[in-house]
Amino acid sequence: MEHKITGNLEQDIVYFKDCFGKSADFYLKTTKICDVECAIVLCDVVAGVDNAWEMLLRPLREEPRDFDNGKALMDYLTENSALAFSPKALTDLEAARYALTTGHTVLLCQGATSALMFSTQDFIQRSVSPSDSEVNVYGSKEAFSDVLRKNMGLIRRRVRTDGLIIESLEEGRYTRTEVALIYHRDLVKPGLLEAVREKLQKIDLQMVFDTSYLAPFLESAPYGLFSGVGITDRPDTLCAKICEGKVAVLADGTPYALLIPYFFPEHFQCMDDYASRPYYASFIRLLKYTAFFIAVMLPGLFVSAANFTPEIFPEQMLYKIAASEGATPMPLFLEAIFVNLLLEIVKEAGLRMPKSIGHSVSLVAALIVGDAAVQFGLIGSPIVIIAAISAICGFLVPTLYQPITILRVLFILAGGILGPAGILLLLMGTLFGICGIDTFGMPYTAPLTPYAPGILRDGLLRTGWKARQKETFTISDLPEEGERDDS
Repeated sequence: MEHKITGNLEQDIVYFKDCFGKSADFYLKTTKICDVECAIVLCDVVAGVDNAWEMLLRPLREEPRDFDNGKALMDYLTENSALAFSPKALTDLEAARYALTTGHTVLLCQGATSALMFSTQDFIQRSVSPSDSEVNVYGSKEAFSDVLRKNMGLIRRRVRTDGLIIESLEEGRYTRTEVALIYHRDLVKPGLLEAVREKLQKIDLQMVFDTSYLAPFLESAPYGLFSGVGITDRPDTLCAKICEGKVAVLADGTPYALLIPYFFPEHFQCMDDYASRPYYASFIRLLKYTAFFIAVMLPGLFVSAANFTPEIFPEQMLYKIAASEGATPMPLFLEAIFVNLLLEIVKEAGLRMPKSIGHSVSLVAALIVGDAAVQFGLIGSPIVIIAAISAICGFLVPTLYQPITILRVLFILAGGILGPAGILLLLMGTLFGICGIDTFGMPYTAPLTPYAPGILRDGLLRTGWKARQKETFTISDLPEEGERDDS
């Protein structure tokens, strides 16, 4: 429901007092400016009183003339004054109330049916710092901060063409969080942009404090293990994806952006690939693919082989495995599940503990899991080694850590209960599931399957910049879902 500014200063002030009157950060001061009764309204935790005085009150008090009413003053400020304020005057009290919560100062005048909004933000914010989740050796060290406007500047500084568009939306009925939809109008697919915009407009959450609140609404399979929406906190990564024709979503209050669509091979890429020699970048990518399958399947394969086909082990290793298992009370596959769950508990404890004592978690885990549990006979040393190798391989693909963890447990159960047949069935189901995902009409496995020239240019391998300098690539070059079925 709209509440128009009436021009009656006392009545308009009552509206703000009803909204904020009992709030400790609400600041309202009545004053006379150029012989007109006015009111300055702001929230002093997000807007600075000193900033409002320097920008607004002092210059206005020095105006050489008086005005007969608030409308004349407002017209003068709008048409002739050099003060920096929003180019659009506010006529709705609800819009003015929202402006206060974003760090603006609102000027009300007696007899004026509009208000002026001044940018006087003065809130505590985290400065630009290196990324903690996407560490790189070469390239930019900047990561997004929690302030959306500052993040917009980091993007605009990198993509300086007029095709970069940043649309502003609001999400959350109670938080009214500012959300930015970012794309390059000359590169994005119109159908993709409209689909993402439509999905965002249909979201009706009570609150939005992070972009991860929005991700499930943008995924084609929100309950699957793999997501078609990527996450990054690096401006250079986001800008690179924008230049490929993708769409990004940023929210105020969080440094993490959503990338849409996001393909499976992109989990095995990083910014360092493009600063390294092509042969080394290709080698690292192949290594990451290998590490992914080791992280997912190695414990299950070990359990399956030990229980169903022990003859494949060398004789010396088989004796040690049999001796170790004979000294432990649990079946091998339960032992493997127990060790993997224990490692996840240790990881979560180290992640949530304060940094000052976080190293204690690693020390205790090493003593208990690595030494005491084995000597006590609770678990065997072979399964500890297998679990450790699997966990380390999982760290090579951090963006897939969650599905890797779940799939690892499923492969242990399949190998322990059904043996090699269970491993094979689950592997085929996983591969079919990955290949069957489409994200906004595009195959999730592009450009690996269906085959596209990008698999050799910047997919499974990477070519050098000299070979690519005259090539352009956007996701519009990828086959559509219907084309994939035909092939």
